Amino acid sequence: MRVISRKALREFWELQATAQTGLLLWYQRITEGRFQTFNELRQVFPSADLVGNLTVFNISGNNFRLITYIDYAYQLIFIRAVLTHAEYDKEKWKNDDWFENS
Repeated sequence: MRVISRKALREFWELQATAQTGLLLWYQRITEGRFQTFNELRQVFPSADLVGNLTVFNISGNNFRLITYIDYAYQLIFIRAVLTHAEYDKEKWKNDDWFENS
């Protein structure tokens, strides 16, 4: 899969250094993968969750949350937010224009 954009990950780990290893590991696994469905993705990322139309990944032992939009047909994954667990729990990320709660 192709990640749009790795820059968001780097900017986050520059602020939260403990997230770097987990984000780099996620990036390596996601870019090496060719997932066709959410179920296939869960085989590599068992803690990934669908929240509306977005996919949320736990990073670094659930200390951080990576919120993405995945287009399986085009093999694209869009980074929507990288948050601490506390920021995630405030649910302000659901104000994202891309978020659709079905």
